[in-house]
Amino acid sequence: MTRVRALRRGPRALRLRRLGVSGGSAMGDAERAALIRSLEQPRLEILPLPGVEERVLAHVSKTIKVTVTASPKLGLDATLRVTERLAGRGVTVVPHLSARLVRDEAHLQELLDRLLAAEVREVFVPAGDAQRPGRFPSAAELLTAMGDRRASFAQIGITGYPESHHLISDEATIEAMFDKAPMATYIVSQICFDPETIRTWIARVRARGTSLPIWIGLPGSIDQARLVRISMKIGLGASARFLRTHRGWLPRLLTRTFTPDALIEALADVCTDPVLNVGGFHLYTFNELERTERWRRETIERLASED
Repeated sequence: MTRVRALRRGPRALRLRRLGVSGGSAMGDAERAALIRSLEQPRLEILPLPGVEERVLAHVSKTIKVTVTASPKLGLDATLRVTERLAGRGVTVVPHLSARLVRDEAHLQELLDRLLAAEVREVFVPAGDAQRPGRFPSAAELLTAMGDRRASFAQIGITGYPESHHLISDEATIEAMFDKAPMATYIVSQICFDPETIRTWIARVRARGTSLPIWIGLPGSIDQARLVRISMKIGLGASARFLRTHRGWLPRLLTRTFTPDALIEALADVCTDPVLNVGGFHLYTFNELERTERWRRETIERLASED
Protein backbone atom coordinates (compact mmCIF):
# COMPACT_ATOMS: atom_id res chain seq x y z
CA MET A 1 0.00 0.00 0.00
CA THR A 2 2.82 2.42 0.83
CA ARG A 3 4.43 1.88 -2.56
CA VAL A 4 1.10 2.43 -4.34
CA ARG A 5 0.62 5.72 -2.56
CA ALA A 6 4.18 6.75 -3.43
CA LEU A 7 3.63 5.95 -7.10
CA ARG A 8 0.47 8.01 -7.14
CA ARG A 9 2.46 10.95 -5.87
CA GLY A 10 4.68 10.76 -8.93
CA PRO A 11 8.44 10.52 -9.67
CA ARG A 12 9.32 13.61 -7.69
CA ALA A 13 7.88 12.12 -4.50
CA LEU A 14 9.84 8.92 -5.09
CA ARG A 15 13.11 10.84 -5.50
CA LEU A 16 12.46 12.78 -2.31
CA ARG A 17 11.50 9.65 -0.38
CA ARG A 18 14.75 7.97 -1.43
CA LEU A 19 16.58 10.90 0.16
CA GLY A 20 14.37 10.78 3.24
CA VAL A 21 12.73 14.15 2.50
CA SER A 22 9.05 14.90 2.62
CA GLY A 23 7.98 15.75 -0.90
CA GLY A 24 5.03 17.97 -0.16
CA SER A 25 2.85 18.99 -3.08
CA ALA A 26 3.73 18.39 -6.70
CA MET A 27 6.17 20.86 -8.21
CA GLY A 28 4.41 23.67 -10.08
CA ASP A 29 5.34 25.32 -13.35
CA ALA A 30 6.99 28.28 -11.61
CA GLU A 31 9.15 26.02 -9.46
CA ARG A 32 10.13 23.86 -12.42
CA ALA A 33 11.04 26.95 -14.45
CA ALA A 34 13.13 28.28 -11.54
CA LEU A 35 15.07 25.03 -11.32
CA ILE A 36 15.73 25.05 -15.06
CA ARG A 37 17.01 28.65 -14.92
CA SER A 38 19.24 27.80 -11.95
CA LEU A 39 20.69 24.76 -13.73
CA GLU A 40 21.26 26.66 -16.97
CA GLN A 41 23.56 29.12 -15.22
CA PRO A 42 25.10 27.44 -12.15
CA ARG A 43 28.48 28.01 -10.60
CA LEU A 44 30.84 25.02 -10.88
CA GLU A 45 33.57 24.71 -8.27
CA ILE A 46 36.84 22.96 -9.14
CA LEU A 47 40.07 22.03 -7.36
CA PRO A 48 43.34 23.39 -8.82
CA LEU A 49 44.80 19.95 -9.52
CA PRO A 50 46.82 18.85 -12.59
CA GLY A 51 44.69 18.41 -15.70
CA VAL A 52 41.68 20.33 -14.45
CA GLU A 53 42.00 23.04 -17.12
CA GLU A 54 41.70 20.42 -19.86
CA ARG A 55 38.61 18.96 -18.19
CA VAL A 56 36.96 22.36 -17.97
CA LEU A 57 37.67 23.13 -21.63
CA ALA A 58 36.48 19.68 -22.73
CA HIS A 59 33.25 19.48 -20.77
CA VAL A 60 32.08 22.93 -19.59
CA SER A 61 30.48 25.61 -21.74
CA LYS A 62 32.18 28.99 -21.59
CA THR A 63 28.83 30.47 -20.58
CA ILE A 64 29.18 28.69 -17.20
CA LYS A 65 31.04 30.37 -14.36
CA VAL A 66 33.87 28.27 -12.88
CA THR A 67 35.27 28.88 -9.40
CA VAL A 68 38.72 27.69 -8.30
CA THR A 69 39.28 26.66 -4.69
CA ALA A 70 42.29 27.37 -2.48
CA SER A 71 43.75 25.11 0.20
CA PRO A 72 46.64 25.16 2.67
CA LYS A 73 48.14 22.11 0.93
CA LEU A 74 48.20 23.57 -2.61
CA GLY A 75 48.55 27.25 -1.72
CA LEU A 76 47.19 30.31 -3.47
CA ASP A 77 49.70 30.14 -6.31
CA ALA A 78 48.05 26.95 -7.59
CA THR A 79 44.68 28.70 -7.51
CA LEU A 80 45.98 31.70 -9.42
CA ARG A 81 47.82 29.62 -12.03
CA VAL A 82 44.65 27.71 -12.92
CA THR A 83 42.67 30.95 -12.85
CA GLU A 84 45.07 32.71 -15.22
CA ARG A 85 45.15 29.80 -17.66
CA LEU A 86 41.39 29.44 -17.80
CA ALA A 87 40.85 33.18 -18.09
CA GLY A 88 43.32 33.20 -20.99
CA ARG A 89 41.13 30.61 -22.74
CA GLY A 90 37.98 32.69 -22.41
CA VAL A 91 36.47 30.98 -19.35
CA THR A 92 34.66 33.16 -16.81
CA VAL A 93 36.63 32.14 -13.76
CA VAL A 94 36.41 33.10 -10.09
CA PRO A 95 39.39 32.41 -7.81
CA HIS A 96 39.06 31.75 -4.09
CA LEU A 97 41.17 34.33 -2.29
CA SER A 98 41.48 32.48 1.00
CA ALA A 99 42.19 35.08 3.68
CA ARG A 100 44.29 32.84 5.96
CA LEU A 101 46.64 31.99 3.07
CA VAL A 102 47.52 35.63 2.32
CA ARG A 103 50.81 36.40 4.08
CA ASP A 104 50.57 40.18 4.40
CA GLU A 105 49.51 43.39 2.65
CA ALA A 106 52.26 43.13 0.04
CA HIS A 107 51.20 39.58 -0.84
CA LEU A 108 47.58 40.74 -1.13
CA GLN A 109 48.51 43.51 -3.55
CA GLU A 110 50.56 41.06 -5.62
CA LEU A 111 47.60 38.69 -5.87
CA LEU A 112 45.22 41.47 -6.86
CA ASP A 113 47.67 42.71 -9.50
CA ARG A 114 47.85 39.23 -11.04
CA LEU A 115 44.08 38.86 -11.14
CA LEU A 116 43.49 42.23 -12.71
CA ALA A 117 46.24 41.62 -15.27
CA ALA A 118 44.42 38.40 -16.22
CA GLU A 119 41.20 40.43 -16.57
CA VAL A 120 39.55 38.57 -13.72
CA ARG A 121 36.79 40.74 -12.29
CA GLU A 122 35.26 38.51 -9.66
CA VAL A 123 36.73 36.97 -6.50
CA PHE A 124 35.39 34.73 -3.77
CA VAL A 125 36.79 35.45 -0.31
CA PRO A 126 36.49 32.69 2.33
CA ALA A 127 38.39 32.70 5.60
CA GLY A 128 39.98 29.38 4.63
CA ASP A 129 41.22 26.42 6.60
CA ALA A 130 44.86 27.26 7.31
CA GLN A 131 45.61 26.45 10.94
CA ARG A 132 48.20 29.23 11.14
CA PRO A 133 46.88 32.29 9.32
CA GLY A 134 49.04 35.07 7.97
CA ARG A 135 48.12 38.71 8.36
CA PHE A 136 44.38 38.10 7.79
CA PRO A 137 42.68 35.56 10.10
CA SER A 138 39.23 36.33 8.66
CA ALA A 139 37.60 37.17 5.35
CA ALA A 140 36.34 40.47 6.78
CA GLU A 141 39.89 41.58 7.58
CA LEU A 142 41.12 40.75 4.09
CA LEU A 143 38.15 42.51 2.45
CA THR A 144 38.84 45.57 4.60
CA ALA A 145 42.51 45.52 3.59
CA MET A 146 41.51 45.48 -0.09
CA GLY A 147 40.15 48.98 0.44
CA ASP A 148 39.45 50.91 -2.75
CA ARG A 149 40.65 47.97 -4.85
CA ARG A 150 37.39 46.18 -4.08
CA ALA A 151 35.85 48.49 -6.67
CA SER A 152 38.05 46.87 -9.34
CA PHE A 153 35.91 43.71 -9.03
CA ALA A 154 32.35 43.63 -10.29
CA GLN A 155 31.44 40.78 -7.94
CA ILE A 156 32.82 39.69 -4.57
CA GLY A 157 31.53 36.54 -2.88
CA ILE A 158 31.61 35.46 0.75
CA THR A 159 30.84 32.16 2.50
CA GLY A 160 27.75 31.21 4.48
CA TYR A 161 27.47 28.19 6.79
CA PRO A 162 24.11 26.40 7.10
CA GLU A 163 25.91 24.11 9.55
CA SER A 164 28.71 24.63 12.04
CA HIS A 165 32.18 25.33 10.68
CA HIS A 166 34.76 22.86 11.97
CA LEU A 167 37.23 25.64 12.86
CA ILE A 168 34.96 28.61 13.65
CA SER A 169 32.18 28.89 16.24
CA ASP A 170 28.59 29.54 15.19
CA GLU A 171 28.66 32.89 17.01
CA ALA A 172 31.73 33.93 15.04
CA THR A 173 30.22 32.95 11.68
CA ILE A 174 27.04 34.91 12.44
CA GLU A 175 29.01 37.99 13.49
CA ALA A 176 31.28 37.62 10.45
CA MET A 177 28.25 37.71 8.14
CA PHE A 178 27.42 41.22 9.37
CA ASP A 179 31.06 42.33 9.06
CA LYS A 180 31.53 40.97 5.53
CA ALA A 181 28.18 41.66 3.87
CA PRO A 182 28.70 45.41 3.23
CA MET A 183 31.90 44.59 1.31
CA ALA A 184 30.43 41.76 -0.80
CA THR A 185 27.82 41.23 -3.50
CA TYR A 186 26.69 37.63 -2.88
CA ILE A 187 26.90 34.64 -0.52
CA VAL A 188 27.71 31.00 -1.34
CA SER A 189 26.61 28.41 1.20
CA GLN A 190 28.82 25.55 2.30
CA ILE A 191 27.78 22.10 1.08
CA CYS A 192 24.78 20.66 2.92
CA PHE A 193 22.69 17.52 2.34
CA ASP A 194 19.65 18.48 4.40
CA PRO A 195 17.14 20.72 2.56
CA GLU A 196 15.42 21.74 5.79
CA THR A 197 18.71 22.90 7.26
CA ILE A 198 19.34 24.97 4.12
CA ARG A 199 15.81 26.37 4.16
CA THR A 200 16.01 27.35 7.83
CA TRP A 201 19.45 28.92 7.46
CA ILE A 202 18.39 31.09 4.51
CA ALA A 203 15.34 32.31 6.44
CA ARG A 204 17.53 33.18 9.43
CA VAL A 205 20.02 35.06 7.26
CA ARG A 206 17.15 37.15 5.91
CA ALA A 207 15.68 37.64 9.39
CA ARG A 208 19.05 39.04 10.52
CA GLY A 209 18.83 41.65 7.79
CA THR A 210 21.36 40.33 5.27
CA SER A 211 19.85 40.67 1.79
CA LEU A 212 22.69 39.61 -0.54
CA PRO A 213 21.79 36.93 -3.13
CA ILE A 214 22.50 33.43 -1.83
CA TRP A 215 23.89 30.66 -4.04
CA ILE A 216 22.96 27.31 -2.55
CA GLY A 217 25.98 25.00 -2.32
CA LEU A 218 25.25 21.40 -3.35
CA PRO A 219 27.38 18.44 -4.45
CA GLY A 220 27.48 17.77 -8.16
CA SER A 221 27.22 14.26 -9.56
CA ILE A 222 30.09 12.38 -7.94
CA ASP A 223 31.06 9.00 -6.54
CA GLN A 224 29.04 8.60 -3.35
CA ALA A 225 31.72 6.90 -1.27
CA ARG A 226 34.08 9.76 -2.08
CA LEU A 227 31.40 12.29 -1.21
CA VAL A 228 30.86 10.74 2.22
CA ARG A 229 34.60 10.77 2.94
CA ILE A 230 34.86 14.45 1.98
CA SER A 231 31.77 15.38 3.99
CA MET A 232 33.07 13.73 7.14
CA LYS A 233 36.49 15.28 6.65
CA ILE A 234 35.22 18.86 6.36
CA GLY A 235 33.01 18.49 9.41
CA LEU A 236 29.44 18.75 8.18
CA GLY A 237 27.69 18.22 11.49
CA ALA A 238 23.97 18.08 10.66
CA SER A 239 24.68 16.58 7.27
CA ALA A 240 26.74 13.81 8.83
CA ARG A 241 23.87 13.11 11.22
CA PHE A 242 21.45 13.21 8.28
CA LEU A 243 23.48 10.56 6.45
CA ARG A 244 23.56 8.35 9.53
CA THR A 245 19.83 8.79 10.23
CA HIS A 246 18.59 7.87 6.76
CA ARG A 247 19.92 4.34 6.77
CA GLY A 248 17.77 3.29 3.85
CA TRP A 249 19.85 5.65 1.74
CA LEU A 250 23.24 4.92 3.31
CA PRO A 251 23.91 1.47 1.76
CA ARG A 252 23.75 2.98 -1.73
CA LEU A 253 26.57 5.38 -0.86
CA LEU A 254 29.15 2.66 -1.29
CA THR A 255 28.28 1.64 -4.83
CA ARG A 256 26.31 4.37 -6.57
CA THR A 257 26.81 7.83 -7.99
CA PHE A 258 25.31 10.68 -6.01
CA THR A 259 23.13 13.18 -7.86
CA PRO A 260 21.43 16.16 -6.18
CA ASP A 261 18.02 15.69 -7.89
CA ALA A 262 16.11 15.21 -4.66
CA LEU A 263 17.85 18.15 -3.00
CA ILE A 264 17.14 20.65 -5.77
CA GLU A 265 13.53 19.53 -6.03
CA ALA A 266 13.03 19.80 -2.27
CA LEU A 267 14.33 23.38 -2.56
CA ALA A 268 12.31 24.34 -5.64
CA ASP A 269 9.94 26.57 -3.66
CA VAL A 270 12.89 28.34 -2.02
CA CYS A 271 14.22 29.24 -5.48
CA THR A 272 10.95 30.95 -6.42
CA ASP A 273 10.51 33.05 -3.27
CA PRO A 274 11.67 36.63 -4.04
CA VAL A 275 12.04 37.43 -0.36
CA LEU A 276 14.67 34.68 0.02
CA ASN A 277 16.59 36.01 -3.02
CA VAL A 278 18.31 32.78 -4.10
CA GLY A 279 20.80 33.40 -6.90
CA GLY A 280 20.98 29.76 -8.01
CA PHE A 281 23.05 26.64 -7.39
CA HIS A 282 26.76 26.43 -6.64
CA LEU A 283 27.83 22.89 -7.53
CA TYR A 284 30.85 21.40 -5.78
CA THR A 285 32.19 19.11 -8.53
CA PHE A 286 35.41 17.83 -6.88
CA ASN A 287 36.67 17.88 -10.51
CA GLU A 288 34.13 15.29 -11.68
CA LEU A 289 33.16 17.72 -14.42
CA GLU A 290 32.07 15.34 -17.15
CA ARG A 291 29.73 13.48 -14.81
CA THR A 292 28.32 16.66 -13.25
CA GLU A 293 27.78 18.34 -16.60
CA ARG A 294 26.06 15.29 -18.01
CA TRP A 295 23.73 15.22 -15.00
CA ARG A 296 23.04 18.97 -15.31
CA ARG A 297 22.07 18.80 -18.99
CA GLU A 298 19.98 15.66 -18.57
CA THR A 299 18.16 17.19 -15.61
CA ILE A 300 17.31 20.32 -17.58
CA GLU A 301 15.91 18.12 -20.37
CA ARG A 302 13.92 16.04 -17.87
CA LEU A 303 12.43 19.06 -16.14
CA ALA A 304 11.53 20.68 -19.46
CA SER A 305 9.78 17.50 -20.62
CA GLU A 306 7.64 17.46 -17.46
CA ASP A 307 5.93 20.74 -18.41
